[in-house]
Amino acid sequence: MENTTVYGECRCCLEAGYHQNMLKEYNFKNEREKYIDMFLDCFNLYLSTNNDLSHLICSSCVVELRRANKFKTMVINNEQKLITMKSNKDNTLYLHLPRSLEMEVDIKMESQEIKAEPITDNGDILNNNDSDYSIHNENDFDETSKDSMIEGETDIIARFPNVIKLPTRDTLYNNGCAGYVKQLDLIRGKIILPKMIEDILKESERHTGKKIYITEKIAQILNTSTILENSNVTPFKSRNRSGFPCFFCRSIHEDLQGLQNHQRKLHTKTDIKKSLSTYGAECLVVYVDITDLKCTQCDLKIPNLNELKTHLTRVHKKKFHPEITDRIIPFKLSQDNENKYECQICGFTFETFGSIERHMNVHFRNYVCKDCGTGFVTKYRLKVHTKSMHVGGTYPCEICKKIFTTQQKHKNHVDTVHKLVKRFKCPHCPERFSEYFRRQKHIVEIHDGTPLQYKCNVCDKSFDRRYTLSRHMKRDHLEERDYQCQLCAYKCFTKNELRVHMVKHTGERIFECSICHKAYARKKTLREHMRIHNNDRRFACAVCGQAFVQKCSLKGHVKTHHADYHLPI
Repeated sequence: MENTTVYGECRCCLEAGYHQNMLKEYNFKNEREKYIDMFLDCFNLYLSTNNDLSHLICSSCVVELRRANKFKTMVINNEQKLITMKSNKDNTLYLHLPRSLEMEVDIKMESQEIKAEPITDNGDILNNNDSDYSIHNENDFDETSKDSMIEGETDIIARFPNVIKLPTRDTLYNNGCAGYVKQLDLIRGKIILPKMIEDILKESERHTGKKIYITEKIAQILNTSTILENSNVTPFKSRNRSGFPCFFCRSIHEDLQGLQNHQRKLHTKTDIKKSLSTYGAECLVVYVDITDLKCTQCDLKIPNLNELKTHLTRVHKKKFHPEITDRIIPFKLSQDNENKYECQICGFTFETFGSIERHMNVHFRNYVCKDCGTGFVTKYRLKVHTKSMHVGGTYPCEICKKIFTTQQKHKNHVDTVHKLVKRFKCPHCPERFSEYFRRQKHIVEIHDGTPLQYKCNVCDKSFDRRYTLSRHMKRDHLEERDYQCQLCAYKCFTKNELRVHMVKHTGERIFECSICHKAYARKKTLREHMRIHNNDRRFACAVCGQAFVQKCSLKGHVKTHHADYHLPI
């Protein structure tokens, strides 16, 4: 979401100043708006996106554009209301009946009293003169008339003064049943035979069918339970420092073999659906170990979960709901080296279970963050991510008064700087560390451990962090340049590089020396300038030993006094 302005002239009124970009999205009152799309929706005007033309729009033109768009929306909504009101007042009503019924009944709208001929079981019409089957108009009955009541009925009714009366046609209209009464009006004065009702029911069964709709949670439970009941996978909760928690009862076991023995003895196949039903649709996720994966129906070895689903569907006729996102996360827990975890989808290896657990969000992008595009397995994880990373605000540290933009950054700062929380324990000694990589450095230096090395397949460079390797690949080999200057053709890899570049256009000098009050455009230049006041002569001549504050001064000295000497590159 872009909220910055760029200097230039407005595309609409040609006014120069700092304006917004018409091609980017902005947030206005918690709603996204893209001005070039608003021109197209409101005026059916497609503006050219040629790079030679200005893409900026001033705030005054934005206000006018919003006003025009709002006026168009109001006209369309009111037009729809008028059409709806007119259609409700229209006396022409239509009854959608099966063809067989339309052929036998000619429906007409007539203003007359309800007069239905009684019918027998055989469909014959009885004579209206037969008093046992005559149908009277509702106005013919007067509940207060003694002639219409049997002996003693008046006394019984008097005991219940608040008795609810049966609904009439007028009360049905006023109580939200207007559609039902309209259908009654359509068959007023018509004879309904049993054959007609039978044809209606048959027509309804033919169109309706037997399609059953199920909720997302039930579909997820059916998909997951089908795999767990027909394979030898071992379900478990997220691994912690103590071991492997059982998925069914949360008991913790030191190794995978102990977890498997526990589940064979205490948990049967009937516990699966019961355990799955305790989770909501937003947070249901099941970790499974697929080492030596087999189908328990035919004892056939299967290489992965996808082929297991295909096998169960084609061979054993099991049913899955493919439209529902997958919540079974496969792992192959190594028995030889517990510090290596291999992703069963892309083959990457990880040193900790937490790192491969976070990596699985890359493959199971069931819910995607609209702000940064990061995917997550469950909606609950997306909510936690949004709250911790994108809910803006000011979170000051009560100790050092530093201000952080998110609650998660504030918490990380307090834990690592002030509370000195050391989460990572060395497996060889009691030493603890606040960062994972500091622990790895300690293991290499003190316990002669193997250092972490992530090698680039292109240039054979190696890095101690996977993130650094990924950054190297994008910058140096893929040559990604996602940040472009709006005033020139300069492109760069990071936002910080673009900010440094913009100094050339703006000429701002915001970094001022506190001693001599000289100002510089870059913090790095100010830092180099401060060496003069600190007498930091770090650049020494290798020939005569004379030291200088800046490297350029050393080069000038060597060129003047030691022409035959060449500085090392």
